Amino acid sequence: MEETISLRELFHTLKKRMWLIALITVIATMISGIVSYFFLTPIYQSSTQILVNQAKSEQQLYNPAEVQTNLQLINTYNVIIKSPAILDLVKKDLNLDRTIGELTEQIQVSSEKDSQVVLITVQDPDSAMAAKIANTTADVFKDEIVKIMNVDNVSILSTAEVPEHPSPVKPRPFLNMAIALVVGAMTGIGLAFLLEYLDNTVKNEQDVERLLGLPVIGAITTIDQNSTLKGNAKTPSVRVSHAKGESTHA
Repeated sequence: MEETISLRELFHTLKKRMWLIALITVIATMISGIVSYFFLTPIYQSSTQILVNQAKSEQQLYNPAEVQTNLQLINTYNVIIKSPAILDLVKKDLNLDRTIGELTEQIQVSSEKDSQVVLITVQDPDSAMAAKIANTTADVFKDEIVKIMNVDNVSILSTAEVPEHPSPVKPRPFLNMAIALVVGAMTGIGLAFLLEYLDNTVKNEQDVERLLGLPVIGAITTIDQNSTLKGNAKTPSVRVSHAKGESTHA
């Protein structure tokens, strides 16, 4: 029985504060949409793939140990690609007005598991510049890795290209608005229960019984003073209940 009452009170609170929950949810969703569409700078992404391998002699066609060594060196290649030795040359070639640290944050280097293929991904507010940075980074790495690690067999598998109608990878307005809708609804529900918890005013007989722990033995209706002055006042009705064997009369 207690669970039923608790559930009833839960839905009663939600129903009573539904306007507050809806208002907070709508405001949060609208703010998220406005910020996503009008205030956040669109970011475009472009990628290029390179294959890093060691030069093979004519007599050596396949050596499993060499392949395993190349796989272990992939992490090293990833660090070298984002090192100042490579990015400083990229910055000079493209005449970029940004620091090496800012350029490093734009570039992501990854590789598939058990693969010698390295993926260079660049994000930039300009889609064309993102493609240029990705391709230039791959070209510079191909030229400089020979001097750094004596690796003279780097192949560019795919170059970054700018699509005819590029679409940004972020922000994602619809996703942001969906998240804001959920967060706004949860915030509204939490605020509704908080206000209900802080509300200690007495509004009806149920509040008296709940707050004071005493039974209600009667209720008196309000008296219309204007009707009383005209002599047409109605006798106020009193609803009386019995309590502990005592009887009262209306």
